[in-house]
Amino acid sequence: MEKHTRLSTRQQLADIALDVTWAKIANRYFGKSASWIYSKLNETDGNPGGFTEEEKEQFRGALYDLADRIRRTADRLE
Repeated sequence: MEKHTRLSTRQQLADIALDVTWAKIANRYFGKSASWIYSKLNETDGNPGGFTEEEKEQFRGALYDLADRIRRTADRLE
C-alpha cells in the first residue's frame, strides 16, 4: 500500500510564493495581519497546514479571486 505524504502549505504554494504579497492577502481577504498569515503558511500555530478547514476554503476563494482579477486586468490591456 502506497503511503500518501502530505505537502506542506508552503510547498503547495511554491510556484507562486515569491509573486504574491501574502500580507495583502491576509488583510484583504481575512482582515488579519501579515504575521497571522505567515504563521499559517509556516505551520507554526499547531494546526496541520496552519489553516482550519474553514480558513482553507476562504484561502482557496482568495486565490481564485486574485487569479480572476489578474486575468481581467490582462484582458483589458491595450
